Amino acid sequence: MALPPPRSLRRATPRTGVARALSKLGVASRTVAAEWVSAGRVSVNGRTVRDPEAPVVLARDRLAVDGATVGAVLRRYLMLNKPRGLVTTTRDERGRDTVYRCLAPEGLALSPVGRLDKASEGLLLFSNDSAWAQRLLDPASHLAKVYHVQINRVADGALLKTLAAGVLLEDQGHLQVSAVRQLRGGQRHSWLEIVLHEGRNRHIRRLLEALDIRVLRLVRVAIGPLRLGELAKGRSRDLTAAELKAVAAALAAGPVPD
Repeated sequence: MALPPPRSLRRATPRTGVARALSKLGVASRTVAAEWVSAGRVSVNGRTVRDPEAPVVLARDRLAVDGATVGAVLRRYLMLNKPRGLVTTTRDERGRDTVYRCLAPEGLALSPVGRLDKASEGLLLFSNDSAWAQRLLDPASHLAKVYHVQINRVADGALLKTLAAGVLLEDQGHLQVSAVRQLRGGQRHSWLEIVLHEGRNRHIRRLLEALDIRVLRLVRVAIGPLRLGELAKGRSRDLTAAELKAVAAALAAGPVPD
């Protein structure tokens, strides 16, 4: 009779913390799920758990919230035209309005895919598909992000060349844009279209600040094949099947050669 393989060679059963498991199932954000667990509202296989990190096996264990069994839910992919003045977080410790103000109650179960700072506007994605979100956020995906930026000066060829070449900052290293062009200009202001393939924290604002240029408005209008289009400010909609297919194709294609 053959002996079972040593424990060290057996395939480990994938486990995850119960709060994260609820988030993966699309029931609530991880933060909200952790609060439910701590409050004793969550049970695993009929037993109440109060530790958000208590390990569970999604394929085996039965999770319930307030006695109602939780099952796999429909994956959702949503875009929002974020207004200025809202922070991209589930809950803000300082009591500021968050992007969830723009979403229907069921949107609370979706997590932001990336961020836009409080002063920025435009295309922001949400999903309860953590694997999909992780692929979009992975720097290796190289999905282009397109921004329309109003600045407090008249742009010229020299400025556009400087933005493309980049500047060296002590705390951020070398910052540059992938592409830039002027959309329109006035006597005192200009609108630029800026494309990034990577996005560090406040990338565009920090780059322009280093050149003593102030950003008056910053609007993200596209992420990869996804376009903000005519979506009204503060409104959201689910991505179409065609859009999801286009995103999958862009991720599969990988970076575009320079």
